[in-house]
Amino acid sequence: MGDDRQPGWVVSTPVAALAGTLAGLSLAPLGWPPLLWLALVPLWGQSLRNSGARGRKGLGPGVLAAGLWGGAAVLASHRWLLWLHPLDWVGIPLPLSLPVCLALWLGCGLAATILVALWSVLVRWLGPRRWSTAVLAAAAWGLAEVWLSRSPLFWIGLGTSPLPGDRALAGLGALGGAALVAAAQLLIAWLLWRAIEATAAARVGRRRSGSRSWWLGFAALVTALHLLGWSQLPPARAERGASVEVLVLQPAVPTREKFESGQQRRLLEQLAAARRQAAQEGLGPLLLPEGSLVLGQNLPSQQPVEVLSGGFRQEGEELRSSVLRFGPDQLVASSWIDKHRLVPLGEWVPLARLWRWSGLSAVGGVEPGARSRLLQRPEGAIGVAICYELSDGQALATASRDGAGWLLASANLDPYPHLLQAQFSALAQMRAIETGRWLVSSANTGPSQVIDSQGKVRRRMPAGQAATVRFKLEVLSGLTPYARWLEAPLLALVIVAAGAALLLPADRP
Repeated sequence: MGDDRQPGWVVSTPVAALAGTLAGLSLAPLGWPPLLWLALVPLWGQSLRNSGARGRKGLGPGVLAAGLWGGAAVLASHRWLLWLHPLDWVGIPLPLSLPVCLALWLGCGLAATILVALWSVLVRWLGPRRWSTAVLAAAAWGLAEVWLSRSPLFWIGLGTSPLPGDRALAGLGALGGAALVAAAQLLIAWLLWRAIEATAAARVGRRRSGSRSWWLGFAALVTALHLLGWSQLPPARAERGASVEVLVLQPAVPTREKFESGQQRRLLEQLAAARRQAAQEGLGPLLLPEGSLVLGQNLPSQQPVEVLSGGFRQEGEELRSSVLRFGPDQLVASSWIDKHRLVPLGEWVPLARLWRWSGLSAVGGVEPGARSRLLQRPEGAIGVAICYELSDGQALATASRDGAGWLLASANLDPYPHLLQAQFSALAQMRAIETGRWLVSSANTGPSQVIDSQGKVRRRMPAGQAATVRFKLEVLSGLTPYARWLEAPLLALVIVAAGAALLLPADRP
């Protein structure tokens, strides 16, 4: 174990940016953790206090490189934002459309640059080669992702990176949520960095032993974390619950044409036909995606089938995006749950009333509802995430603890490409693992799917096709450790690691 006075390799800024790009590409749809571990190695290396030949301490090229790593990772993983173009259908002139989309995309990258640079400053101050620093920094990163997921400024991060390729490692989410999964990835990468560094030092004669122990530690940690995660996903020991069959309608209506009269008639015809099908086959409820019904829209016909549909409602002078519940034979919604976490600039615009812009949405600005994601029903409560809310795992875990027997993810996702749909599916898998609940996704263009309580996709509708499909799921009541305690154990680990980092002497070379 060495301290920060040791000379160490620090890769160039372009290499750090390239590594960040690889980190962004390692997320869904790829979901291959080994690529992420390699991409994280330069990030740890850039956190050395002595960041150049002159050996000066403090801020310097290393922090800049770390920030560029974060910016490149987000630009690569969030490149689907460019598919917002053209924006003329929401009132933005066509010549300004691409610059606006580029500004949104680059703004996300800038935010990530600042956050990762700040993280690097903390690591450099504490000393990156210390075990206490590695644990503290990894856990702090995971907790920061959870905090950001409750704000308007987060979609996907390291906490979902193992999916869909490595469900065993993602199983750690049942213990500590996505924050624990993110922390595990960073710790694995830290050990890989130390092993590579020790090997390089041995080759140039600075350290003639010790590299083997680092490689063994790396292999042991990877194996232990996979076994621990897999132990949370045992099909033979999974809770069995009452079976429910739902019918999902995937309209596949382009958002840019959604409010045309012809498309509205077509959607109502699809809805009426789907409700009749559900009644004839004894299914229920019928599920429709986010924003299916316009403001004040009632159902077209009576059928003895419950309907849960995305739509809009008025609360005083405020417009709300909601999942509306229509009981059997009801034409008017009897209950609802409003969207709480709004898409920045898409649905929520800071000081919109002062500068008279309602955002990048055909329906204009909407107001947030209550934070709770629990929708009470006579047939049993469920947890609901409306589109962007799927990235907030804590809210759905709380809903499960409060009595939700299964989860509904209602989304639109048009005009975005397959990349965003794959990230949405990975988030849905993680939410199912964290809560130990089956999850049904009802999306306009896809992915409409059902995922079991171990995060396995049981069935998925083809994307972009208008169709109805029956999904069978189970209503469960047991609680995962994460649903019980949320991030409390990880927060305790941060406190212990912080105490060790501040009170214990630095490691000797």
